[in-house]
Amino acid sequence: MGKVYEGLTDRLRSFISEQPIYFVATAPQEGGHVNVSPKGHADTFTIIDDTTVAYLDLEGSGVETIAHLRDNGRITVMFCAFSGPPKILRLYGTGRVVTPHDPEFTDLIKRFGPHPGVRTIIVVDCERVADSCGFAVPVMNHDKDRTLLDDLSGRTDTVTRRVQRATNDRESIDGLLALRANETDPIHQHS
Repeated sequence: MGKVYEGLTDRLRSFISEQPIYFVATAPQEGGHVNVSPKGHADTFTIIDDTTVAYLDLEGSGVETIAHLRDNGRITVMFCAFSGPPKILRLYGTGRVVTPHDPEFTDLIKRFGPHPGVRTIIVVDCERVADSCGFAVPVMNHDKDRTLLDDLSGRTDTVTRRVQRATNDRESIDGLLALRANETDPIHQHS
């Protein structure tokens, strides 16, 4: 049976820090597509306080999460235990997009490990923290993190693509505005 918590306890913080992957889910206010994004690298996620978390939004592919958060703010972050005792932890809340132009960006970026291609930081104010059994989640081994996203950051084709994306407005697959031209700088911004 699942349990609802007032906030992130020491035990839940420990559980989060042990997970090599987490998932982020968002959806537009009306119609459109629900988006679920897997996120790797444990050093891209941080706990700010008992009810506030944040993660690095690295330039990679789409901008669904940013568009959805700017549309309605709803977000769920989910952690699954793929090893050890079975558990699923969901953080339901309201997310906001922090760009390099926002005053809090400079302090927040210091909380993460070193990664190139930082687009934004997503901050989530958790309104509900709940776990469930995870009995059907498979047991899997985490061999290593993939470094491909970081490794590609210096390639000419990657830089060209990031410049093109950053200097133009970007929309979600449903046509919601996510980022305005030059709102981020994933070419030069590193954590």
